Amino acid sequence: MNDSPETNSIKAINRRQFLQTTSAAVIGGGLLLGADRAAHAAGSDTLKLALIGCGGRGSGAADQALHTEGSVKLVAMADAFRDRLDTSYETLKGIHKDRVEVPEENKFIGFDAYKQAIAQADVVILATPPGFRWIHFEEAVKQGKNIFAEKPVATDAHGVRRFLEAAAESKKKNLKVGIGLQRHHQVPYLETIKRLHDGQIGDIVAMRCYWNDAGVWVHPRQPGQTEMEYQMRNWYYFTWLGGDHILEQHIHNLDVINWVKQGHPVRAHGLGGRQVRVAKEFGQIFDHHAVEFEYADGSRCFSQCQHIANCWASVSEAVIGTKGLCEVSGAKITGENPWSFGRRKTKDPYQQEHDDFFDAIRNDKPYNEAEYGAHSTMTAILGRMATYSGKLVEWKDAINSEIDGMPERYAWDAMPKVLPNAEGFYPVPVPGKTVVV
Repeated sequence: MNDSPETNSIKAINRRQFLQTTSAAVIGGGLLLGADRAAHAAGSDTLKLALIGCGGRGSGAADQALHTEGSVKLVAMADAFRDRLDTSYETLKGIHKDRVEVPEENKFIGFDAYKQAIAQADVVILATPPGFRWIHFEEAVKQGKNIFAEKPVATDAHGVRRFLEAAAESKKKNLKVGIGLQRHHQVPYLETIKRLHDGQIGDIVAMRCYWNDAGVWVHPRQPGQTEMEYQMRNWYYFTWLGGDHILEQHIHNLDVINWVKQGHPVRAHGLGGRQVRVAKEFGQIFDHHAVEFEYADGSRCFSQCQHIANCWASVSEAVIGTKGLCEVSGAKITGENPWSFGRRKTKDPYQQEHDDFFDAIRNDKPYNEAEYGAHSTMTAILGRMATYSGKLVEWKDAINSEIDGMPERYAWDAMPKVLPNAEGFYPVPVPGKTVVV
């Protein structure tokens, strides 16, 4: 998907350049089939790569995978839409002429495409709209593949639970699993958070994090589109597909706070709504959320995210301790023990995460980021539950929620559970009325 500017953080140059030529990923899910086959490669073996979801983020991830050391070839691609796949293929082929070998018979289109593409590879990149992530992850684990899965890993608690079950199986099979929360591979973050864990600002008593910007793309409805195709082309604006921007974007900041706290919150309450981006093309999501998360030790994180133009913008994280203040995204500490990372040059974190992932595969190093990826996903979902309902929501209730927004079946003529009214407007959550658990 197209990223917003990341204030006070290191921008991923490779990803931004790639997004200038491609669009957001779209692909469907389906029944979970496939044989169990472990994927392993020795140090000099060629790793065969499959891309599931051929939009901007998937194509960018494939580009970074193909830039890693050692022999790696893209051998299969899958997407719900042929135009997405073709654009991605042409762009990747232009960059990596000798590393892209995807014959026509390995270009798979449709709701079952992911199963066929996964079967061709040793390593798979899962970069479809988030609603399908756990479905594709389950299949890749079942087939014994090493997996790089974009964030978030689900859009509701049911999907998180299924993802965690598959994650446990991936550990049993010694599969390598990377999650697209690249700050864990970003040197300034690594050094800063190590200092926090070492007590440089004392006990952490409060945190705050923001993803406030103007919002993202809209794809106008086209003549002849079915409702399923329209929603999948505009997945960002439907909770079952994208999870709302508190999940799809703000997960990065919430993940950092969880990393600092070495755990997830126990409850949350907040405010949210839809004040500016209220037209029918904005589907059913809010344009602002403000959440207070409480952690097990009683400390609080104050969270904001918005999609409103011409407002104060910030993508950042900070924490307050008994001995000082840390601007985590700025890699700077003030107080009793001041420190700053400064202007040292570091590798693009989007490339670094793939370098680390492929190194772990080639050298059989322990590498599985699935669990914290799921917990950070659930943290953002908890926040959304709080703003949608207007209630105090406990983690234990949220993670066990049985509400499932996924369609009964996946086909172009199938109806999603959320449908527009006669005027074309979709139902929007109403705090005080909407039930979330």
